[in-house]
Amino acid sequence: MSSMNIELPDSLLKQVREMAEKEGVPLEQFIASALAEKMAAWKTVEYLKERASRGARTKFEAAMSRVADVASEEFDRLP
Repeated sequence: MSSMNIELPDSLLKQVREMAEKEGVPLEQFIASALAEKMAAWKTVEYLKERASRGARTKFEAAMSRVADVASEEFDRLP
Protein backbone atom coordinates (compact mmCIF):
# COMPACT_ATOMS: atom_id res chain seq x y z
CA MET A 1 0.00 0.00 0.00
CA SER A 2 1.24 3.50 -0.80
CA SER A 3 0.71 6.73 1.05
CA MET A 4 0.62 10.34 -0.08
CA ASN A 5 0.02 13.81 1.29
CA ILE A 6 -2.64 15.91 -0.40
CA GLU A 7 -3.98 19.39 0.17
CA LEU A 8 -7.74 19.77 0.40
CA PRO A 9 -9.90 22.79 1.04
CA ASP A 10 -10.86 22.90 4.71
CA SER A 11 -14.56 22.79 3.84
CA LEU A 12 -14.14 19.62 1.76
CA LEU A 13 -12.07 17.88 4.42
CA LYS A 14 -14.70 18.75 7.02
CA GLN A 15 -17.45 17.22 4.86
CA VAL A 16 -15.40 14.10 4.17
CA ARG A 17 -14.62 13.62 7.86
CA GLU A 18 -18.29 14.04 8.77
CA MET A 19 -19.41 11.55 6.12
CA ALA A 20 -16.78 8.99 7.08
CA GLU A 21 -17.85 9.26 10.71
CA LYS A 22 -21.52 8.96 9.73
CA GLU A 23 -20.73 5.82 7.71
CA GLY A 24 -18.60 4.42 10.53
CA VAL A 25 -15.43 3.98 8.50
CA PRO A 26 -11.93 5.37 8.94
CA LEU A 27 -11.22 8.56 6.99
CA GLU A 28 -8.54 6.85 4.87
CA GLN A 29 -10.90 4.02 3.93
CA PHE A 30 -13.64 6.47 2.99
CA ILE A 31 -11.29 8.45 0.74
CA ALA A 32 -9.89 5.29 -0.90
CA SER A 33 -13.41 4.06 -1.55
CA ALA A 34 -14.47 7.40 -3.03
CA LEU A 35 -11.44 7.43 -5.33
CA ALA A 36 -12.08 3.85 -6.44
CA GLU A 37 -15.71 4.70 -7.17
CA LYS A 38 -14.73 7.73 -9.27
CA MET A 39 -12.13 5.71 -11.19
CA ALA A 40 -14.73 3.04 -11.95
CA ALA A 41 -17.09 5.70 -13.29
CA TRP A 42 -14.41 7.19 -15.54
CA LYS A 43 -13.38 3.76 -16.81
CA THR A 44 -17.01 2.90 -17.54
CA VAL A 45 -17.40 6.06 -19.64
CA GLU A 46 -14.20 5.23 -21.54
CA TYR A 47 -15.38 1.65 -22.11
CA LEU A 48 -18.78 2.76 -23.38
CA LYS A 49 -17.21 5.32 -25.73
CA GLU A 50 -14.89 2.65 -27.11
CA ARG A 51 -17.77 0.22 -27.61
CA ALA A 52 -19.89 2.91 -29.26
CA SER A 53 -17.08 3.74 -31.68
CA ARG A 54 -17.20 0.15 -32.95
CA GLY A 55 -20.96 0.24 -33.49
CA ALA A 56 -22.80 0.96 -36.69
CA ARG A 57 -26.10 2.80 -36.93
CA THR A 58 -27.24 0.59 -39.81
CA LYS A 59 -26.71 -2.59 -37.76
CA PHE A 60 -28.60 -1.05 -34.84
CA GLU A 61 -31.52 -0.07 -37.05
CA ALA A 62 -31.56 -3.54 -38.65
CA ALA A 63 -31.73 -5.17 -35.21
CA MET A 64 -34.46 -2.78 -34.05
CA SER A 65 -36.51 -3.48 -37.17
CA ARG A 66 -36.79 -7.10 -36.04
CA VAL A 67 -38.36 -6.10 -32.70
CA ALA A 68 -42.14 -6.33 -32.65
CA ASP A 69 -43.92 -2.98 -32.45
CA VAL A 70 -46.26 -3.69 -29.54
CA ALA A 71 -47.20 -1.74 -26.44
CA SER A 72 -45.25 -2.58 -23.31
CA GLU A 73 -46.94 -4.42 -20.47
CA GLU A 74 -48.51 -2.31 -17.72
CA PHE A 75 -45.78 -3.08 -15.14
CA ASP A 76 -43.08 -2.01 -17.62
CA ARG A 77 -44.53 1.39 -18.60
CA LEU A 78 -43.06 4.66 -17.52
CA PRO A 79 -45.30 6.85 -15.34
